[in-house]
Amino acid sequence: MDLERYIRERSSVNGDIVNVDTFLNHKVDAALMGVIGRRIAGIAAPLRPDVLVTAEASGIAPALSAASELRIPMIYAKKYVLPGPREAVSREVASATKGFEYTIEIRRRVLDAGLRALVVDDFLARGRTAVALGEIVEDIGCRMLGAVFVIEKGWVGGRHLLEDRGWPVWSVVNIASVEGGVIQFG
Repeated sequence: MDLERYIRERSSVNGDIVNVDTFLNHKVDAALMGVIGRRIAGIAAPLRPDVLVTAEASGIAPALSAASELRIPMIYAKKYVLPGPREAVSREVASATKGFEYTIEIRRRVLDAGLRALVVDDFLARGRTAVALGEIVEDIGCRMLGAVFVIEKGWVGGRHLLEDRGWPVWSVVNIASVEGGVIQFG
């Protein structure tokens, strides 16, 4: 399956937003997710992760598909907009698409220190969610192996936030620009 063609034909562009909600992050195309899971697993396998980590909700489908291919667990950070004490490690994240801040957290009892963790998510734009996940992983005492994204919005520049922390970054598809509503791949 030609993933770039699939994205070009099935997504829409609104400003800088690439809408993939008809197949990736609202309505999920199971056959496509199998392809994406295999591609992510191909990137991840040489790294030998013990666990894949993502954020709810959009990252769950690709991370779970890849975890199934790798036969390892997947953990997703829960999102909260209300404060409150929990036995978890959390970070605040500003959402570029939703326009507000929320908290993501992973409970300490579901992620054991010492594991090799790889972050997987649907999009890399500004990189704030991925950085927050990586910091949580490290705060719990795991080794952060890097991050894999289904789609990278290359023109936004979020990659550098992760690479500046020494975390390698991979993407299945890199969109170089969306000028004039036309998706150009990099």
